[in-house]
Amino acid sequence: MSELTQFDYYLKDDGPAALVIREPLMPVEGTDGVLFPATFASGDNFPGGYNIDGDLNGANVCLIDSVGSQANRIEPLFAKEKYAALIPQIVVKAGEKHVNILEAGHRAGDALVRCSELQVELQNAFKSILKGDAEPLAKIAPTSLVFGVWDSRDTQAKLPRLVASTIRAYNVRKLTRSAQFNPATEFVNDNLLDEPTDKATKDAYAERGFIHVPATGSHGGVIATGGIRRDATLGLAALRLLTAGSDEKKTLALRRYVLGLALVAFTHNPSGYLRQGCMLVLDPSKANEREFVEVHPTGKRKPATITHEIALTFAAEAAKAFGVGDSKTVDFDRKRAKEDAAGEGDSKSKRKKEKKAGAIANSTENK
Repeated sequence: MSELTQFDYYLKDDGPAALVIREPLMPVEGTDGVLFPATFASGDNFPGGYNIDGDLNGANVCLIDSVGSQANRIEPLFAKEKYAALIPQIVVKAGEKHVNILEAGHRAGDALVRCSELQVELQNAFKSILKGDAEPLAKIAPTSLVFGVWDSRDTQAKLPRLVASTIRAYNVRKLTRSAQFNPATEFVNDNLLDEPTDKATKDAYAERGFIHVPATGSHGGVIATGGIRRDATLGLAALRLLTAGSDEKKTLALRRYVLGLALVAFTHNPSGYLRQGCMLVLDPSKANEREFVEVHPTGKRKPATITHEIALTFAAEAAKAFGVGDSKTVDFDRKRAKEDAAGEGDSKSKRKKEKKAGAIANSTENK
């Protein structure tokens, strides 16, 4: 079996439904260390702050890092020297900034990329997705086939995530913290500033650091008494839905290429520094609980032994066989951006205009 064909088993209709990794994590301070989860804005009856489901004083689940956040940590991996040759490096020059498509919020569907000379090429690639041909997009933005993409502002083409990773903590104790800011000197008492006579002035003094400011009862992190775990899946069943039209040879090459990228992303450990107060590492005391398995449609689970280096070697072979698209640097186009902001030139706008024109034509004919 060659390196290129070694994972064809995953691409067969009777192959596993998914690969799954479950690994226990802990704060660098230790299993009883305080960690700071992600915070979210209020809305939809959610008061804002930490996302904790369940009894705040009992069994609960706290979201530490979401699927989207994990993807944002993993996908830029492909811009690093070790992995850069696996995909086309698409960079948009916007003013003095050079932004890799991997750094753009919506990747291939981002306004920055859409408002460049790639606009038509990307639009055609998304239209091909709607027709069942993912090859054009794989030549421009192949990681969009791995982490999912939605061209929500134009063609409405949508692809699911193949690789999804989430970190959660269990049975957390929520903590609070307080702080006190003291200015370098007594600006008001020493007659360096006038006594504030209204709330606006007092708020301005506080904001600029001229008066004492207490901060009490703010988010103080959590202690995960039930442990922390990263759950990651690679959806092989979803990957097998990707096609290059009706060409079976091209479809196989496409699937191998996307599988290679997905395996590289999947076997890369995105834990470590997540945010201030949240540095996570593997928990050696629970090493025997780590799970890396193939999950079959029957529910049967078989151990998987793919290392990151094996995945990288396979990905390189698959990329060579598929033919990586050309890397390029393009300029942000102010004219295209202006038209895009006005809703001109996109597929949705064209469909509305065509529908309106058709309605007018029918109305005229019926008179």
